[in-house]
Amino acid sequence: MGALQSSPGPEYVDLAEKTGFSYEQIGVLHKRFKQLSHNENTLQRDHFKEIPDLACNPIRLQIIEAFFDRRNFRQNEAGNVEEIGFEEFLVVMSHFRPPALHITTEQRESVRKEKLRFLFNMHDTDNDGTITLEEYRHVVEELLSHSETLEKDKAKSIADAAMLEVAGISMGHMEPDEFYEGITFEDFLKLLKGFEIETKMNIRFLKMDTPTLCK
Repeated sequence: MGALQSSPGPEYVDLAEKTGFSYEQIGVLHKRFKQLSHNENTLQRDHFKEIPDLACNPIRLQIIEAFFDRRNFRQNEAGNVEEIGFEEFLVVMSHFRPPALHITTEQRESVRKEKLRFLFNMHDTDNDGTITLEEYRHVVEELLSHSETLEKDKAKSIADAAMLEVAGISMGHMEPDEFYEGITFEDFLKLLKGFEIETKMNIRFLKMDTPTLCK
């Protein structure tokens, strides 16, 4: 999509309805989009790799892929894309927007579930609806990759133990010959029940946490 106008136009109205961002916030994010894309109309993965703060994040690859995952565009589609326009960028960013102050309990639960679905998609890298032990192990290894004292086998052991704990929570008692296929989204919701994801989920590396965007 082309550059947005300085005064609210149809583009702003449509994007505001889809994302919940104000016109002012959309304008700020559009400037950031243009900075990241070097004034092009689309963003590619390499553009994100140029962000210094993101380079230090242990799960940077999962974060980057989240921006190119069709499941996060609110279009009920699966698979990945090679580049995104401003609308897709804005929709993905809206998953990190704190909920409005005056919303119903039902609306707040909907926001929470959508944020958790986004996090689940980040870990379900093969789009099969389940976070397998291998996917979970990869995340753990990434998170522990900066520890010089932790060997790779130890990281795998930690992931295996964590997955067994998850299986115990989601399935209860398991027989020795039972195989745990992985974490479903329903399991994921159970595991994070009570965790306040609504206000904690944000992106600092894009430096979008200005007073304007936090209202």
